[in-house]
This record gives sequence, structure tokens and C-alpha cells, in this order.
Amino acid sequence: MSRKITLHFDPELSLNKKGKHVRDGLSTVLHTGDNLWLTCDERTTIERLTQQPDGSFGAHTSFCLGDYVQLPDSTNSEIDIEGMGMANNYLWVMGSHSLKRKKPRKHESIAKQMNRLAKVQADPNRYLLARIPIYKDDKTGDYTICKECPDPDNPGRILRAAQLRGSHCSSQLLDVLKNDEHIGPFTHLPGKDNGIDIEGLATSGNKLYLGLRGPVLRGWAVVLEVELEDAEDGYLKLKQLKPDQPYKKHFLHLKGKGIRELRLLGDDMYVLAGPTMDLDGVIAVYRWRNAVNLTDETMVHTPDLERLCEVPHGFGEESGKDKAEGLAVYDEHNLIVVFDSPTDSRKVGKYAVTADVIKLD
Repeated sequence: MSRKITLHFDPELSLNKKGKHVRDGLSTVLHTGDNLWLTCDERTTIERLTQQPDGSFGAHTSFCLGDYVQLPDSTNSEIDIEGMGMANNYLWVMGSHSLKRKKPRKHESIAKQMNRLAKVQADPNRYLLARIPIYKDDKTGDYTICKECPDPDNPGRILRAAQLRGSHCSSQLLDVLKNDEHIGPFTHLPGKDNGIDIEGLATSGNKLYLGLRGPVLRGWAVVLEVELEDAEDGYLKLKQLKPDQPYKKHFLHLKGKGIRELRLLGDDMYVLAGPTMDLDGVIAVYRWRNAVNLTDETMVHTPDLERLCEVPHGFGEESGKDKAEGLAVYDEHNLIVVFDSPTDSRKVGKYAVTADVIKLD
């Protein structure tokens, strides 16, 4: 069972440099108090909406991430933000860490089309994994972000924005994954080719859970568990969680689907899962019970995952549209799903779009 809510975006803040509207590329969503935080995959900003008296969300504010952390390519290339989470008064933001392959252009010669299909490139900003202080403004009631501020729960402690060290073509996380027996062979492949593509982020205290859309290994999707700790000024480092590696791996048998988003509610993890490749296919929400209490790596077989529902997706004449990308906890009984490439029926006027609210029980 689901219902729809409308998301209203400000016309002055809605278009990127190429003229793409933010509502046409929603990739992740996070709910904090009366606010929804959203991202578009082709921007270097995060968007904040505030709940209105009629239940919709509006009062659009945009925050450029370059004002809070160091972007390797400034605002010249997209971050491809695919995950956001909040813990310990920090907003965590994550790029996809994926490579991309150029698309052929039908009007060009066959040789040029083949040449484009052979080109793989990296967007430097995609390798971002950062935290930014977030607090509730008592005057407005809205959550907001800053580069540095006192901890609302411990005023004697200063919260500071920081990020995992990276480069124009990698990050410390990707560097260690290149040597992983399961993931390493896929780190040189584009995300749409079953290469590494991080699209889920859930937070629990000091733990970050990263959901991989790819690679999917014989039907098994991967969740990485990591912890980050302070290094030198403005930077973070991976904490060593095992003697031989700074992360844990959890494998979920989602029958070939990759992970689009992760969210925690209580001790349970909710998984938005769909095709890892660039195609239409079933998108569904699963519940992984007691996930946050695991202390060891695990293999989660299909019977141990509750398949809660399917999420609508485009097909036929609307192939490639209504791709569910973002999942948020609305309250203890409901989840919110936002869509990339929405169908015309999901669009409201020139600047708004609907999201789905899915009832859990």
C-alpha cells in the first residue's frame, strides 16, 4: 500500500549547468524532522525541502558541497551523490565511486559510435565520502549544515567537516577494495557494466553501511561495513575493522539485483534493490532483520530476507523511466521512495514531482 506526496522545487534553484531539472535525476533522500534532503546525480549540491501544512514539501534551499568540503574538481563535474545519512550530528555524503562509459550518438558515424563506446572515464568528484556538521535551527525549525559548529549534544566539543582522502581517480576506500578478492576485479569496470557502484548509505553510530549496486556476484549483492576516524585536519581515515582489512563484507542474496539504497529503522535494515545493469527490471524493498547487531561478516540467504513489496518502474513505452533510486524513513510505519527519470504522470507542473510513501504494516 502506498500514497504520494508532492515535492516542490524552486525554479531559480532547479536547473544544473546543462539545463537538467533536479526533479529529473533524484538519486537519494533523507528525512530529518520536517525536512527532506535530496540529491540529483548530475550536481554538486544537496537540496533541502521543508514540510508544508498540506503535507507536501517545499521551501527549497540548495547547499553547494564545495562550500563545506574540498571537491577534487571543484564544481566542474558531478559528484553523483548516491548516499546520505545522519549520525552523531553529522550529515554523511557519498559519491558513487563509479567509472562511466560514453554513450554512442546515433547521428554520428559507426566508427565514432564504436570509439565512444570504448571510452571509459572517471569524474574526480565521484570519489567523495565526507561528513558535514548538521544541527536544528531553533529559530526556523529546519535542519541546516555548516563547516564547523559546537556539538548540540556536547557544546564543549566542536564538530568539523571532514572527508576521506582521495584523488582525481580514486579514494582510500577504493584503493583498498582494488585488492579485495571479490570486489577488486570489478574496480576497473564502469558502474553500468557491473563495475563498482556505491549507491546505498546507512548510518548507525560510528558505523557506515555502504550498499553496492555493483558488482553483483552470482546473484549476491554486497554491503560494506566501515568506520571512519579523524586523521589530520579536514581528513578522515578508515578504521581497521579486521586484522587484514579496514572493512567487513556482508553478502545478500537478492536474486541478481543490486542495492539502490539502505536505511535503518530500529535494528533492521531496509534495502531498496533493483537491476545493476542499465535496464528495466523488478525493483523491490526488503527487510534485513537485526542487521545492526551483527558483529561478524555474514551471508544472508534469500529466506532470511523479507521481501516487503515491489516498487513501480517504467516499461514498454516508458522504458527507462521511474527508476527508484532513493529510500528514506518517513516515520516508524512508512518509507519514502524517490525516482530518477520520472514519468510525465509523476511530474506536477514545471517544477514539482511526486514521491511514493510505502506503508510498512
